[in-house]
Amino acid sequence: MRKILVVVDCQKDFIDGALGFDGAELILPGILEKIREYKDNGDEVIYTLDTHHENYMQTQEGRNLPVPHCIKGSAGFELDESLKEALKDCRAFEKPTFGSLDLANYLNSVSEDITSVEVCGLVSNICVISNAIIAKAAAPEAEIIVDSKLTASFDAARHEETLDLLKGVQVTVL
Repeated sequence: MRKILVVVDCQKDFIDGALGFDGAELILPGILEKIREYKDNGDEVIYTLDTHHENYMQTQEGRNLPVPHCIKGSAGFELDESLKEALKDCRAFEKPTFGSLDLANYLNSVSEDITSVEVCGLVSNICVISNAIIAKAAAPEAEIIVDSKLTASFDAARHEETLDLLKGVQVTVL
C-alpha cells in the first residue's frame, strides 16, 4: 500500500508575487520537511502547478479573479526556490483552474493501492480544498489528510472555515 503527498501550487506568484501574501512563505520549511519524510519512507510525492497563459484575463477565472498570475514561462509560474530541488524528480500536474482533473485521473488509476493522500500548499480556501475534495472522490477509500500548518490563505477566517469544511467531507485535518 502506498501513501502520496500532493504539494499544491507552491509557486512564486502565491508566495511573493502577484497573489502573494504575508505568511505564505512560513509554510515552506514544513512542506520541505514533509517532502523529505515521504521520500525517505519510499512514498510518492507529486505536485501541481497553477498554469495560465497570456489569455488569462479572457478566461472565466480571469474575469472573476482579474489578477494575472502563474503565466507559463513567467517568473511567477516557477516553484519557490526552496522546493525546486526537492520536487525536481516528482510527477507534476499543470492545471488551468483550481482543481486538477489530471490529478484525479492519476489518483483514481492507482486508488486500490493508496492508503492515504496528504495535501499541502497554497491557497487553502481555493486550490488546496479543490484538490483535497478531488482526491477524496478519486480515492474514496484512502484517508485524505490536510495538515493545517502546511497550508495558508490570504484570509485567516476563510482558512479556518476551509479546515472546518474539509472535516465535514471526511478529510482528516491535522
